[in-house]
Amino acid sequence: MKRVILCLGVLTLFAFVSCKENASSKINSENVAVAAVRDEAAKQVPIMTFEKTEHDFGTIEQSTPQETVFKFTNTGNGPLIITSATSSCGCTVPNPPKEPIAPGETNQIVVKFNGAGQNQVTKAITVKANTAKGSEVIRIKAFVNPKGAAPLGPTK
Repeated sequence: MKRVILCLGVLTLFAFVSCKENASSKINSENVAVAAVRDEAAKQVPIMTFEKTEHDFGTIEQSTPQETVFKFTNTGNGPLIITSATSSCGCTVPNPPKEPIAPGETNQIVVKFNGAGQNQVTKAITVKANTAKGSEVIRIKAFVNPKGAAPLGPTK
């Protein structure tokens, strides 16, 4: 037992006195400057602010194509890059802008709906971008009457 305590004491003493270099002498000032620039750029986050996040087509006849536009503004302080826009169904096709949107600029996402389905239909479009949240969700909805049927749904 005495040997174990003695060995642990020697190892501990060795660990405390073996590091003679000062940690602050290893800091490279160029790396600090690069890190400061990187950290400042990371603070410049775009914010996607939509005029509306849901559009109601009202009552439509089945298989009647519809189209709407979701306008948005980059209210953040960094360029907005939309990486993808996907729908919850193949009957809805979003068309986002391909180019980066600068801070303060306005742009739009065109959404086409082919009128598929019956009765109340709601579709979600997920827009993935370099925002703090990473994605935004916009929705379309409609009451779809079967083709050739009398209007059943609510009128707009």
